[in-house]
Amino acid sequence: MTAAPISKPRLVTQAVNGLLAIKPLFNLAKYRARQMMIRRAESIGVAWREEAAALRDRNWSAEFDQVHNPDLAYPEYYLRPFHAYTEGNMGWQPATEVEVAAHAVHARIWKNGGIEGDSRLRQSYHEALKAQLSEAPNDIVDLGCSVGMSTFALQRTFPNAKVTGVDLSPYFLAVAHYRTQRRTETEFSDPTWVHAAAESTGLPSAAFDLVSASLVFHELPRQAAIAILQEAKRLLRPGGHLAIMDMNPTSEIYAKMPPYILTLLKSTEPYLDEYFVLDLEAAIVEAGFAQPALTCNTPRHRAIVAQAK
Repeated sequence: MTAAPISKPRLVTQAVNGLLAIKPLFNLAKYRARQMMIRRAESIGVAWREEAAALRDRNWSAEFDQVHNPDLAYPEYYLRPFHAYTEGNMGWQPATEVEVAAHAVHARIWKNGGIEGDSRLRQSYHEALKAQLSEAPNDIVDLGCSVGMSTFALQRTFPNAKVTGVDLSPYFLAVAHYRTQRRTETEFSDPTWVHAAAESTGLPSAAFDLVSASLVFHELPRQAAIAILQEAKRLLRPGGHLAIMDMNPTSEIYAKMPPYILTLLKSTEPYLDEYFVLDLEAAIVEAGFAQPALTCNTPRHRAIVAQAK
């Protein structure tokens, strides 16, 4: 595969990378990024510390055993620190803070978005997706489903569909399984949770009408991203659709981001440079899809939908 060549990061990005290569500065940036998120969450009425602590105090053995695949080999890229957590996605602290962090991160997508910012983001994605579908999907797989926020949102959008969530973190999936048991939305069937890599799901070929990946690709190195596109093509029935919602590298918000804020962001996202320079639309076409439709669904996000050939 010859997906678009990688261009050089802009000068400010190179400078930030140089700073983050100094371990004490990296640790300081990571700490400040985390504190900023906690303060933002609490400023919009999300009790980050209390909600996360209540989840961490549970005994998670039953849920963990239900979803964990002990034979799974983790790709090296996944074991790096993510989101200001030394353990990355492989621990209870990140798993129990996903939801409060999502509310904090998405609170300022729109002016006065506040606590509704996350749900508005997902709704904007699904509106862009539905505009490209001639009929509702019956079978959906949500790659990189995390604790299930994106999976449950897909299920509400397509209530008659059978939904499968796939993630590499058994800790995230344990929380997703727990949230499933506590749902009051009895009109929906329970999602199936699969502990696997998105590039090698182990799911049957040509079994899905829709493959969705929400806020996943900016967390991937280039080769993993390309492998996931190939896996999506394998999973889809002929005429099925791939849908990706993620950060929009062409947004002026990122181009004009102050170096200090960019430093904090990059301290939590190790593969952001690779994502920003990958021509994702070209890579989708090379993986066997028709030319994608792109929608700027928020001031800083894009939704990409492509049909399998």
